[in-house]
Amino acid sequence: MVICNVPEDITILNVEETIIGQNPELNLNKGDITAKFQHLTKRLTRNLVIEVSALTRRKRSQKKIKLGWIICGVGDYLVANRCFKCSKFNHRSRECRENETCPHCSGNHALKDCSAQPEDYKCINCHTYNTHHKDVKVSYNHSSLDRKCPSLKAVLDKYRPNTDY
Repeated sequence: MVICNVPEDITILNVEETIIGQNPELNLNKGDITAKFQHLTKRLTRNLVIEVSALTRRKRSQKKIKLGWIICGVGDYLVANRCFKCSKFNHRSRECRENETCPHCSGNHALKDCSAQPEDYKCINCHTYNTHHKDVKVSYNHSSLDRKCPSLKAVLDKYRPNTDY
């Protein structure tokens, strides 16, 4: 699970104790939560990724928890495997047999060599989807790194039922 917008005084070392102490309605015990890592978002907010048991996840009926003086959003932490060479999903670059594809403009060059402006972005995954599905079209005028990409959302929706909670 991921906890969003975590206050600065909450760390990997004290997150379990804080969640248990401030959220008694969850009926959690020591050992139900394992802090994994934290990361900063582009907006410089801190998120913590924690691991919980399937029972603990089912107990979490609300989408928010109390941490310090803040109510933080909580959600599933799912990551799609993405190739850094061709920008497509479900494989890694060392296994890739495709040509190098820029994740921003779908050109045959590396991301560091891309000079495309945001209005010229073209998602290789959504473009591929459109070529295989003539009846349903999705917009591909975005980078394949965009978190709102319809193809990324479809991959994550496919992962969700296969995740052992």
